[in-house]
Amino acid sequence: MSVRRLAEDQFQPAAFAFNAENTVWAEKTIKKYPDGRQQSAIIPLMMRAQEQEGWVTKAAIETIADMLDMAYIRALEVATFYTQFQLHPVGTRAHVQVCGTTPCMLRGAEGLIKVCKSRINDHAFERNADGTLSWEEVECQGACVNAPMVVIGKDTYEDLTPARLEEIIDAFAAGKGSEVPTGPQIDRVFSAPEGGLTSLLSDEAKAKGAASKAKTTAEAVSVPPSEAARAKSTDAETNTSLKTPATAPKEAAKNAKAAETQPLSGTAASAAVSEKAGSAQKPSLDDKDRPAGIEKPAQPDNLQLISGVGPKIEGTLHEIGIFTFAQVASWNEAERRWVDGYLNFRGRIERDDWVRQAEALAKGGEAEYIKVFGKKPR
Repeated sequence: MSVRRLAEDQFQPAAFAFNAENTVWAEKTIKKYPDGRQQSAIIPLMMRAQEQEGWVTKAAIETIADMLDMAYIRALEVATFYTQFQLHPVGTRAHVQVCGTTPCMLRGAEGLIKVCKSRINDHAFERNADGTLSWEEVECQGACVNAPMVVIGKDTYEDLTPARLEEIIDAFAAGKGSEVPTGPQIDRVFSAPEGGLTSLLSDEAKAKGAASKAKTTAEAVSVPPSEAARAKSTDAETNTSLKTPATAPKEAAKNAKAAETQPLSGTAASAAVSEKAGSAQKPSLDDKDRPAGIEKPAQPDNLQLISGVGPKIEGTLHEIGIFTFAQVASWNEAERRWVDGYLNFRGRIERDDWVRQAEALAKGGEAEYIKVFGKKPR
């Protein structure tokens, strides 16, 4: 973080006082905190002083410190630490804060900064000739979805283009900033899609959405609060009507039989279905697309050098007669698809590029692999 210092004495006013309205507000704010903790009000009080004066002066810091019975150095620490406090005079009509964090920068924040340099001042925190405008680059202002954007006062101006920012700056320079609409500067409402809604447009869709929401609400209300956080399960382990061997050893045999009659839980049932489906989809060894196998040679290649092939997969490949890099390198698309299905690791061969790896290893071993892939095989 850069060093933040107070403005030079030539800019500092001789004294500071809250106006009548802000005085009442400040006293009320201080009373929100318990006795001995009133100093916690320093940030809101400093922010209110900045809103009144446009920036935080040395006199304001000391006045607030006196109100909160704080040492001046403690108040100065707060003022100089938080970058939302302006410690130098800023534009009397607008201080433009341009977000320069990644989303805004990717969406054109640099163009907005160029506008500020050309329309206000070449340097951040420096005012224009009239003293009415100034600018700075800040970190994320929380409107990333509508990037790029700027903040002026408490208002955001989003979905900006350099041309639109020029118009906004000109309006503030002319004293017509209150006439500029805040928020998105394009055809959208807040963060809704540009051009309007793209879903739930028909009355029928809206009715279905409302009915679904009502049903969900009714179901949620029907669940007793004591059961709200409990997952629905039919597992014997979570069945409170069954004793466990640990708490009732004599009931162990009865419990085991009772557990056998319990229906499968949702997770177990899904796993059983998936296993059955996987087995049903496993290709036949007699399939025409099965790659040709060979007898195990005296020195088979170490297939585990291929990234994605572990001991278990290598064993399965040996079972179907695959022992060499040359065999893997020769697989055509249909054969790769068959092996994928047989191994039950669909997509792995293509994802890890087994064929290209095998070609390099078959051609020149580790040296060729390093030449092709820039690293040693696993």
